[in-house]
Amino acid sequence: MTERTVRGKPYDPDKVLAPGATIGVLGGGQLGRMLALAGRAMGYRFATLDPTPDAPCGQVADKQIVAGYDDIEAARKLAELSDVITYEFENVDASVTELLMNESYVPQGSRLLYTTQHRLREKRAIEAAGVKVAPYAEIGSVEQLREAVGRFGTPCVLKTATGGYDGKGQWVIRSAEEIEEAYATLSRAKTELVLEQFIRFAKEISVIAARSPRGEVRAFPAAENEHVNNILHVSIVPARVPADVLERAERMAVQIAEGLDVIGLIAVEMFLTEDGELFVNELAPRPHNSGHYTMEACRTSQFEQHVRAICNLPLGDPALMQPVVMANVLGEHVEPLLAWIAKPESEREVAGVTAKLHLYGKQEAKQGRKMGHVNLLTASPEAAFRWIEASNIWESNKK
Repeated sequence: MTERTVRGKPYDPDKVLAPGATIGVLGGGQLGRMLALAGRAMGYRFATLDPTPDAPCGQVADKQIVAGYDDIEAARKLAELSDVITYEFENVDASVTELLMNESYVPQGSRLLYTTQHRLREKRAIEAAGVKVAPYAEIGSVEQLREAVGRFGTPCVLKTATGGYDGKGQWVIRSAEEIEEAYATLSRAKTELVLEQFIRFAKEISVIAARSPRGEVRAFPAAENEHVNNILHVSIVPARVPADVLERAERMAVQIAEGLDVIGLIAVEMFLTEDGELFVNELAPRPHNSGHYTMEACRTSQFEQHVRAICNLPLGDPALMQPVVMANVLGEHVEPLLAWIAKPESEREVAGVTAKLHLYGKQEAKQGRKMGHVNLLTASPEAAFRWIEASNIWESNKK
């Protein structure tokens, strides 16, 4: 990919986009929606490009261009409307990215996208920044897979190098008998494969860091994450880990943000082992599901911080004001949740919990589809879990 550069970089450390400027968002999903809501409160205007009419971001933006992400003319229109362009998801078409770099101001650049769109490139970049990742091997044949499984042992995880999210594009190999089938299945994606050693972790945590063109870096408090069916279920903040682990996790996120020359947000997902080691699992160069807790619980939300970073305003204070548990709302949860919310307070009150509901404006509540989240402000995670259980929006959520 080529990049239009300013002083050798895709951003200008002296360029500040004050409120009143228009921010173009490539992608119209819930992350773009919450970004626009935060930015509009600051006085910015928004344009978004998304193929779905009345997309979540389009509902709150000044303008939505309804077109595919590979539509060059639509991308050119977004560039014409925007003073600065950002993206809300990683899988951006390379030709569109190149056009936007040449015809608009995209301070995040294309290099970080190029890196994080590919698991092998991403792992090498993390290592180059001086941060640990789980042992891995590039796989180009079933023979290489067999040899690597022999070294790593089972279980281990075979993944496609590109594509895949929420558990897609991967195969947990639990025995040698699965090797050929796993390779045959994932190699159909026609991309490189990577085998990762299985890390027996005690906790999954994530840290979101922000960096601006002026070089300022701030990290949000680490979230402790629990997944169900490979989809984020709850995030607990502060994470229930020792203070030194929290400090190390934040330092690692800052190190990655600086090492990869990030502009905007970078979400760093990590595994914590029983003996206190931290390994980076993957990166996301955008606002992240595990950062939704910041909307009520921090002095500055991840969405406001992203706007500040790409516009080169001074970064906000990311400090935690209130412990919180963020719970995802999937398609199958919407009806019971709305029924629970509509009950009189006396019937749904859980002592010590203040619930803040966010729904994303998606038209169809499909099974497993992220439709919203609830931030449960509470000094006690156990009280938040009682709220979740009492609401009956999950069949089982025993803690």
